[in-house]
Amino acid sequence: MPETRFEPFVQLADVLHDRALIAWGGFWFRRDVPTSRWSIVDDEQLGELDPGRTDSIGERSEPYGHALVEVLAADGAVVADARVDDVNHVWVGGLEPDTAYRYRIWVDGAEWAAGERWDWGPVPRGGLDLRPGGRSYAMAFHTHPAPNVRAPLSFAVLGDYGVGVVDDSETGRRQRRIADVLDAMVDHAGVRLVIAVGDNVYLDDMGWAGGESGKEDDDWYSSFYQPYRYLIDRVPVYPTVGNHDTGDTEHSDDREQVRDNFHTEVRFSPEIVGDRASVDPGMFYRFCYGADVEFVAIDTSLAAELPTEHFFQDAKHHDFLERALAHDGDDGPRWRIPFSHHPTYCAGPHHGNTEPMVETLVPLFQRAGVRVAFAGHEHNFQLSEVDGISYFLSGAGGKVREDPPDGFEAAGTVAWAAQSHVLLAQLDGESMTVTPIASLDAGGAPQPMTAISPSTRVVEVPFVVNLDQ
Repeated sequence: MPETRFEPFVQLADVLHDRALIAWGGFWFRRDVPTSRWSIVDDEQLGELDPGRTDSIGERSEPYGHALVEVLAADGAVVADARVDDVNHVWVGGLEPDTAYRYRIWVDGAEWAAGERWDWGPVPRGGLDLRPGGRSYAMAFHTHPAPNVRAPLSFAVLGDYGVGVVDDSETGRRQRRIADVLDAMVDHAGVRLVIAVGDNVYLDDMGWAGGESGKEDDDWYSSFYQPYRYLIDRVPVYPTVGNHDTGDTEHSDDREQVRDNFHTEVRFSPEIVGDRASVDPGMFYRFCYGADVEFVAIDTSLAAELPTEHFFQDAKHHDFLERALAHDGDDGPRWRIPFSHHPTYCAGPHHGNTEPMVETLVPLFQRAGVRVAFAGHEHNFQLSEVDGISYFLSGAGGKVREDPPDGFEAAGTVAWAAQSHVLLAQLDGESMTVTPIASLDAGGAPQPMTAISPSTRVVEVPFVVNLDQ
């Protein structure tokens, strides 16, 4: 009989100033004999091991049992709890703003994901396999500041990362390295959230997709849950939709799986946040961090089911953007930060400027006083500066395109690099610094990546964006 193992996972799906959304799930593995390698159990075969189960993790997954989630203060005292029977996630409220907490999850009376976890990594006989990872979950978070409080913020921006880490390929190694960088940024730079700018899972690319593009949970193990395992139990990830997450580029539209695995229905549906979201079809939402910052997620994928080319051109979604990117004068947040998968300006080499974004969105950005925007899609790093707005392109979280761009003038490019990386953005008052990070030093601290100008001159980092420019 094959040997099986269930590996539990934990996800801090969201954090506000007074509550946190905590989720859990897991993946089944099996191997024929103790000397063979493990393989993940496809979602379609879960019922053989767990009768009635069709999903491993996510908002719509079948419940694993009666759950109790407890939030603990620094002294270990339980300060809040919540129970649930019919889903594998729950909001825990009654928390204090800007406060550090720990948490734990009990399912049918047993502590979920306690102790050393098994991870996918190198084994002595060569290659990669599931084995004891020597690490356990931190299961800790920090609530956001109160909505009326001005506070500094450090956040990360990650794009085009879904290449998968199951095979010992160079693309997988890059993703593992950047995952280590992200993990370290929480400890060394105080990162409080991650902005994910799309392309979460690529079609059968060095993973277990088996010809699938990301429409099942087992496709996501190699591309999201395992590489960022010890990040997503501590900081929330805010997603947008990429062309590889839809039918734009691949044979299926995986948007519903993106929404399921990021729990967007209980985070950003109009029923939850009112006019701060616009969905079905498309995925647009906005959220604040304290009084100074508001992020705006823009769905730039193609809208095959609508009469418009892109979702943001649809009347309903355009009305949302009109509200989200209004000119509020001194009444709104200092920083409005739009993020999307497709870049407004891009020097290539495979993609150029997204003209419908230039025509439709840039006027809204300018009216709202936007000073910085983030995107992915092209698999390199770029910074374009056009009419007082800094457009950062970060599309090399796993894949890298080493061919040099050739559209620098049209894109307003001031810096670029062909290297895997993640962006560290640090915002304080009227100034923001943005640093591309590609590696860790010998002591485990994040190290800046070298960028160059279109004339191949080294460009100093961090990049600085000021409101009063």
